[in-house]
Amino acid sequence: MSSENPLAHIHQAAEAVRQQLQVNDFDEAAVQRLANFIEEQRPLLNRDNIQGVVVALGAFLGQCMVQAYQGEWATGPDGTTGVGFRGERFFNPFFRVALQFDNGIKESVADFYASIPSRLAEPVKRRGWIQ
Repeated sequence: MSSENPLAHIHQAAEAVRQQLQVNDFDEAAVQRLANFIEEQRPLLNRDNIQGVVVALGAFLGQCMVQAYQGEWATGPDGTTGVGFRGERFFNPFFRVALQFDNGIKESVADFYASIPSRLAEPVKRRGWIQ
């Protein structure tokens, strides 16, 4: 088992994508560029060769979420890696990137990113089975 910090790999991947996209920061403009890049790449990729791309681009999207919305890299209830907010919300940026690859601009990462403030403002719903 590797003793390397998985967060270091996430940060390295996010930085590599930032440089590849030629954006200056992990911000809204960068996420819009990411959404455009995904649309450019969709016709060139298929399920057999997309996993590494989704991981790298998801790391970038997640880092944008961390920096802009004060999230933190975390493990979700289902064991996946994503970005958590105040211990109440969890979003999986890798899933969001895959959604746009699968479904196109109607599942835009930029639209999702822009919706985060309203998602965070919603009250946390209490599960009915918890007393």
